[in-house]
Amino acid sequence: MCIRDRYQRRVHGDFISLMAEKAEKEVKEVKAPKEAKEVKPKAKAEPKEKTKAEPKGDAKDAKETKEEKEEEVKEKFEYMGPKVKPEEQVFGICHIYATWNNTFIHVTDISGRETYARITGGMKVKSDREESSPYAAMQAAVDVAVKLRQVGINSLHIKLRGTGGAGTKSPGPGAQAALRALARNGLKIGRIEDVTPIPTDSTRMKGGRRGRRLQAPLHEMTITIIHLHKNCLLYTSD
Repeated sequence: MCIRDRYQRRVHGDFISLMAEKAEKEVKEVKAPKEAKEVKPKAKAEPKEKTKAEPKGDAKDAKETKEEKEEEVKEKFEYMGPKVKPEEQVFGICHIYATWNNTFIHVTDISGRETYARITGGMKVKSDREESSPYAAMQAAVDVAVKLRQVGINSLHIKLRGTGGAGTKSPGPGAQAALRALARNGLKIGRIEDVTPIPTDSTRMKGGRRGRRLQAPLHEMTITIIHLHKNCLLYTSD
C-alpha cells in the first residue's frame, strides 16, 4: 500500500469519526429536557412629567390669594332654600323704588310678608350724589341676586315705583340698571308692573300761585341795572 492510499484512509477515517460524534451530540440534545429560557419583560419607559415653570414671587402670591378668596366664597355660600328641581321656577316679588336721591331694591315672597333681601344704592357707594346712580343700583342688584340664590329664588315679578303723588311720576335713573343687573345674574323675569302712586286729585304742588321763579343770569342782571341807572339820570336831569 502506497503512502497516498494510507493518507486517504486516515483522512476518511477522521471524517467518519467527526460525523459520528456530531450525531451523538444531536441525539443527547433531543433526549435532554429543554431548559426554559426566562425572558424578562422590558420595563416601560416612564413618561417624563412636564414641569411647569413656577410663577415668580408676586404672581405666585397673587395666585394664592385668589384661590383663598374663592375658597372663602364657597365656604360662605350656604343654600337654605327648598329642595326643588333645577327647571322648577320659584317666584318672589322685587319692589324697585327708584327716586332721584336713591334706589331701593326690596325682594319679598309672593304674599309680601317675608323679606328675602333689601339693599339700597346708598349702601354700595360713599358719596351722597352717587346714591341714585345706575352704577350703585347695579351693585345693589348683584348683592340681591347672591342672597336670592341662597334662599332658592330663581324667578322674580318686578314692581317699579317712582316718587309719585305730587312729585315726579317717572322712576329714577337706577331703575333700568337694577332690572338689567337682576336679569344678567341668572334670575328669570316674570311680570313687570309700574306701581307709581298716581293721585286722582292731589295736594297743592309747590311753587306758589305764580310758579317757580328762577334767578336771572348775571349778564341780564347787569343790563337791567344799567337801564335803571340811565332812567334815574334822565329823571333827575329833567
